[in-house]
Amino acid sequence: MFNKKMVTDLDVNGKKVIVRVDFNVPIKEGVIKDDTRITAALPTINYLLEQGAAVILMSHLGRPKTKEDLQFSLRPVAEHLATLIDAPVKFAEDCRGEVAKTAADALQPGEVLVLENTRFYPQESKNDPEMSKDLASLADLYVNDAFGSAHRAHASTAGIADHLPAAAGFLMEKEIKYLGNAIADPVRPFVAILGGAKISDKIGVIENLLKTADNILIGGGMANTFLKAQGYEMADSLVEEEVLDTAKDLLSRAFGKILLPVDMVLASAFDAEAELKTLPLCDVPAGWRVLDIGPDTAKLFAKVIADAGTVVWNGPMGVFEFPRFAVGTFEVAKAVAESQAVSIIGGGDSVSAINQSGLSEKITHISTGGGASLEMLEGLELPGLAVLNDK
Repeated sequence: MFNKKMVTDLDVNGKKVIVRVDFNVPIKEGVIKDDTRITAALPTINYLLEQGAAVILMSHLGRPKTKEDLQFSLRPVAEHLATLIDAPVKFAEDCRGEVAKTAADALQPGEVLVLENTRFYPQESKNDPEMSKDLASLADLYVNDAFGSAHRAHASTAGIADHLPAAAGFLMEKEIKYLGNAIADPVRPFVAILGGAKISDKIGVIENLLKTADNILIGGGMANTFLKAQGYEMADSLVEEEVLDTAKDLLSRAFGKILLPVDMVLASAFDAEAELKTLPLCDVPAGWRVLDIGPDTAKLFAKVIADAGTVVWNGPMGVFEFPRFAVGTFEVAKAVAESQAVSIIGGGDSVSAINQSGLSEKITHISTGGGASLEMLEGLELPGLAVLNDK
């Protein structure tokens, strides 16, 4: 399945290696709230240092509008990284131009340099050839270990590979192996769990899963659109009216593979403290909205998950930011953790749910990429992976 050159295939001793990492972490007032993505890159960084390389790291952070948008600076990330590895970590206040060049030229084997946010340049997301060339000029070799950005054809993920020998890091390899195998050769029954607000960004995923999965369990806001397509009145629930016909079509071709909620938790307002009631599947009363799957649905889903050989989960079962409407998501998390299946979780909210439930140790693989894992489930080629050299 994985036929790309690995970092272990490169001779890195005495070389400068530029690594695209995914350090797009939540930062509040300069403090990193969750360093999962930083720690996920450590095996590749440490391997390169042990092999005598000088390591240059580049990443985006958030969606800055200008270079002056310093709330999106990677400086706090560089400072945090210095506490996690046994090597000097330097920071360059730019990712291209004189500042970056001088810092890269001075870097010695066994040292790390973190470049400033690549998205401080609009040319990054346009995959601008000049920017790709500037980034490549800093190093001898390129390693992509940013699975979370592999679905984007940007200068730092794709364009740079036109100018340097390019290989995958350990995290990239692990992600592709788990997700790739889940799609290409799953242990059966293969159960996919999809949640979150919208169907529209997961239509391609559902299309592909109808071919590969044995069951598709659907909760969250997505389920409302399917239920309305079946003729239920959804009142004030989130529904994507523009894809109702698509939802009908998917259900008609699902041959019973798609399982929808059989009961629902309703709220009198979109509010954490709203009045709530649980009802079996029915027309939603006027003025109410569905904010979670009900207990019978959670039991039904848990039963299917218990028999699974492979489980892939992306998206929460309800408005899980409101504790009273997070019950369905946590019940599903518990079922996935307790199953004997190969379990793969992707997407920020599902990952948060499994971390909050304290069950992450029982999951086979927690993906660092929401969008990238969805595109893999859709069977699409990831640009940041496609550009790497074949073995």
